[in-house]
Amino acid sequence: MNSIQNLEHSRSDHAQTIITKTTCPYCGVGCGVNVEVQHKTQGVAVQVAGDTEHPANFGRLCIKGSNLADTLGLDTRVLNPMLGRKNHRSVTTWDVAIEKIADQFQSCIDQYGPESVAFYVSGQLLTEDYYVVNKFVKGYLGTANIDTNSRLCMSSAVAAHKRSFGEDIVPASYEDFEHADMVVLVGSNTAWCHPVLYQRIMQAKSQNPDLFVVVVDPRFTSTCEQADLHLPILPGQDVALFKGLLQYLYQHGYADHEFVESYTEGLQALLEANRTEQDFKAVVKRTGISAEKLQLFFDKFATTEKVVTLFSMGVNQSSQGVNKANSIINCHLLTGKIGKLGAAPFSMTGQPNAMGGREVGGLANMLAAHLDIDNPTHQNLVQSFWNSPAIATKAGLKAVDLFQAVESGKIKAIWIMATNPVVSLPDADQVKRALEKCEFVVVSDICVDTDTTAYADVLLPALGWGEKDGTVTNSERRISRQRAFLAPPKQAKADWWAIAEVAKKLGFSGFEFNSACDIFNEHAALSAYQNASLAERGQVENFRYFNLKGLMNLSLEEYNELKPTQWPVWEKGQTTSVKQLFGQGEFSYASRKAKLIPTIAIDPVHAISEDYPLILNTGRIRDQWHTMTRTGLSANLTTHRAEPFCEIHPNDALKFGIRDKGLVEIRSAWGSCVLRVTLAQGVRRGQIFAPIHWTEQVASDARIGKVVNPVVDAISGEPEFKHTPVSIQPFHTTWQGVLYVREGFEYQIKTSLQTCAWWTKIKTAKAMRYEIADRHSIDQTQKNLKSFLPFVDETYEWLSIEDISSQLSHSIVLKDGILIASLYIAPADLLPDRDWVATLFKRERLSALHRKALLAGMPMAAANNDGPLVCSCFKVGKNKIIEAIKTQNITHEKQVTACLKAGGNCGSCLPEIRGLIKTCQLEAEA
Repeated sequence: MNSIQNLEHSRSDHAQTIITKTTCPYCGVGCGVNVEVQHKTQGVAVQVAGDTEHPANFGRLCIKGSNLADTLGLDTRVLNPMLGRKNHRSVTTWDVAIEKIADQFQSCIDQYGPESVAFYVSGQLLTEDYYVVNKFVKGYLGTANIDTNSRLCMSSAVAAHKRSFGEDIVPASYEDFEHADMVVLVGSNTAWCHPVLYQRIMQAKSQNPDLFVVVVDPRFTSTCEQADLHLPILPGQDVALFKGLLQYLYQHGYADHEFVESYTEGLQALLEANRTEQDFKAVVKRTGISAEKLQLFFDKFATTEKVVTLFSMGVNQSSQGVNKANSIINCHLLTGKIGKLGAAPFSMTGQPNAMGGREVGGLANMLAAHLDIDNPTHQNLVQSFWNSPAIATKAGLKAVDLFQAVESGKIKAIWIMATNPVVSLPDADQVKRALEKCEFVVVSDICVDTDTTAYADVLLPALGWGEKDGTVTNSERRISRQRAFLAPPKQAKADWWAIAEVAKKLGFSGFEFNSACDIFNEHAALSAYQNASLAERGQVENFRYFNLKGLMNLSLEEYNELKPTQWPVWEKGQTTSVKQLFGQGEFSYASRKAKLIPTIAIDPVHAISEDYPLILNTGRIRDQWHTMTRTGLSANLTTHRAEPFCEIHPNDALKFGIRDKGLVEIRSAWGSCVLRVTLAQGVRRGQIFAPIHWTEQVASDARIGKVVNPVVDAISGEPEFKHTPVSIQPFHTTWQGVLYVREGFEYQIKTSLQTCAWWTKIKTAKAMRYEIADRHSIDQTQKNLKSFLPFVDETYEWLSIEDISSQLSHSIVLKDGILIASLYIAPADLLPDRDWVATLFKRERLSALHRKALLAGMPMAAANNDGPLVCSCFKVGKNKIIEAIKTQNITHEKQVTACLKAGGNCGSCLPEIRGLIKTCQLEAEA
């Protein structure tokens, strides 16, 4: 994708083109990216493409990665250090900001001890940033009160790996999916959340038709479209499913007794725990999966030698997340389906550097280099290496507990880096209350206005994706370089630099880093300190597979040229990646054996009730990322799912008086929000699905985190995002409308929006679109209509029509023939086609026919309505695809691609296209 940005820090008097190899900053796939930057006098032209040489993606990019260039502008950026909370901010210098942070932290430590300060960081940090902040907090401040938003996505997998393997290890590679004969996707809408890996699996399936794909998910998602088997499990019952599988495997003679005896321990305890399990019929009842589907799954897993089980958020984000993951791992250990090509349990992370954070001890219950925080030997090892004055000796507060401690006053000062907890944490209003009360809040971010930066006493300008230099580690343990291709704007600085400056201001040595290369070398050296290769492991007490000995002492040139590399890297110049670990057993425990972990299938902590009769499940959508501070800047990424929404089964909608596309209020014991409802057959009755992305910056009341219950896994501390009892009811409004305001004018209407009962903001190519609704009558609203457009004076042309009796009002504002704004208030089914209106803002001038059409709210001549966007890459709508399917008798998605290009780039829309083909075929048969 191309984008021209007015990036003042990168202007040049001469056109110059530079191509930089870097890494995508979104999901855990860790795709390689080629960024072509052409510096021109009028700005910078940026083109993003997949890196065909990167082994994570071989040139593929999903729609989010393809539109990265759209996110590079400076309009929303923090460009200078700032003091004071929102509406009382003032620009300051780095010297003043650093001194204030150091003074406030020192004051808290002097009065209340080191446990009174805390850090909350992010999988968006590069490994070098992560390393420095963990060194500072755990090795110099002497507290482990540093946690990360990765706690919210993969900490259950970390705990499960450590319990089973003795170390946090993903033992396989993406290549294994291409050699498997069965792929089980558990709690993962892979087609939307990890599209490039999903396309790799689908390509393997096309080459091997016998590859059997199973999806375990309460919803029928896009990932299910190409699956051979969908298991629509009841929420929270994964332990019951995989304990049932394990029992079946053992009872029917499918255990690999040689592997179990040689390389595992704990079988008898596991079998003893399983003796209390119920029979097959009880597993059917508990999981909600039909006997036929369950039997097929059990038989296929039992009789297939090469099985990869990918598990993700649907497993991890649970009050039973660790036991769910261990139940999956147990099945692989019992059958020896691990440590060989095409067979392994595979934890898929959500963020680009969740794995890098684990390497440096980013979680509150870890030390760096895969060492244990509660192990005195490990404490001494790390403190000796760092030559630090103190070392954390016990686990710190995990994310949910940490912010509860902030609210209670136990934590007096907190530094938040590269994350937005007021949106992303469960019981999110509690986080808001905590930050409101906190004595001192520091936030490092690239966005000046987020739900979290509003509470910053010191707001620091961090580097954005295009300006960062360092490394990230993806879900297959592959370290990739993230290279800067833009100069830092104004006063933006690396996060590691800010931490190091505060550390030095506090009088600490050990932070004299000159570059990311210096930090990486220290990180690599710590990984190898008192460690050894697999062949030499008997010579050391503290063997860890995480070992970067071969990457120690890199020169700056070697670091800059570092190619994507999988760890462990035991020798300098190691040319062969260790793709499958545990091939000969050799687990990380001193016994060298894995442990089979007994698990218990229990019901979720909070059950449905008369007041809260439905279960809320939250997750991601295809074209947005986390809290939209980045993807929300791209008009191309807002078209697929434009508004905050929820999905509910049609029968439940009828039961609760809900209309399709209407506004609804979802309420739990913790909070409420308002969303647009979509009726979906793919959602089980009794359940609701809602995405996590919308914030108070882009919608009036759509933070789903307010609703999510804050219960956590007792072992990992990971919250239960998949099971919150809720109620649903219509959100009544008198009228709904749609407002468009040309870019450059939208900042003048924010105050006016607050008068509406509900609104949401959507970026289009040339204008900002606002969906609005209110409870006042239209005649009251009409009196104040111009308050939406305070910039309009006598130099503007205003056209309007209204019919109060029909609750209808259309208003158009032009300037010199150019469309500036349009406002339509009408019954929902009479509001104009949104995409059609947006296209008129792209025109330099409007003809008389266009003006008439705009005022009428519909084209004057017959025009094709492409319908809701399906393919974001090539802007192909649903109606256009359906027309092509019907008129050309299309039976395969490749025919749609050949005809319309849809699906021919990133492939993220292919599951939706396949669904449309099936729908058309069913209609034809009816």
